[in-house]
Amino acid sequence: MIKSQTNGLYPRQLTSRELEWIDWILPRERPGYREYRDVVRSMPVIGEGRRGKGEIILGHSGAQPDFDEPLAPVFAYGAIETNFGTISITLRGIVNDQISVEIVSHRAEDVQEDFEEFRRWTYSTWKPGDLCPQCQKLVREVPMHAVGRGEEHFVLALCIKDKRLWVFEGASQANRLIPVTNFYNELMLHKNIRDPKVALDSKRLFTDLSSYSDLDLTYAFLTYNKLKTKVQVEGSIVADKKEKRSFVSKLKGVLSRR
Repeated sequence: MIKSQTNGLYPRQLTSRELEWIDWILPRERPGYREYRDVVRSMPVIGEGRRGKGEIILGHSGAQPDFDEPLAPVFAYGAIETNFGTISITLRGIVNDQISVEIVSHRAEDVQEDFEEFRRWTYSTWKPGDLCPQCQKLVREVPMHAVGRGEEHFVLALCIKDKRLWVFEGASQANRLIPVTNFYNELMLHKNIRDPKVALDSKRLFTDLSSYSDLDLTYAFLTYNKLKTKVQVEGSIVADKKEKRSFVSKLKGVLSRR
């Protein structure tokens, strides 16, 4: 067995509580999570992660946690609200046959054994038309589809209150969280906005959200997805509906023809 940084003995199996929380944010009824869930269940815990207490690494028995690669993107996320604060569960993508699982309390050093659960939410169960999982408010939805074989459908979701965005993949019914800063950078490039006060302030994605059309947001996602793939597509991604021309632009068009 391999000694960990915290003197625990590894490998070990996931505890019943760890397994229950992981299963919860990997709903079996959704194809995009089912295969990942089966992989998680086949792996033992081989040690602690680089982020310290609360992060465990799943892998093959006999292996040691590999810290040479950068942290993988978040694959699934959920939170449990309790009488001693929020517990978050974060699962990252598979890198070198290893998976990072982080279960932490936002108020205490350790997750307590006994607590009263008030509410739990996860992005994994969201679908178009639902309220935001976290704040239960309406979100901006941008329907999109891939051009070419398959005609896959996607929905880009943006929550102003929580300042989060994610993409729903119709075929897999999975949701992929998108880093705000990287997405906003692509939006600024698309809009050719160079004023540092605007271009470098990613929070303005949400305060200025109404000023961006579905076409703007779709194009930003298309270019972001080429750099940091969230959904696998062949060809391009376009908005489902063409933008309606405003009254002013229509009037300008009429006048220009006179």
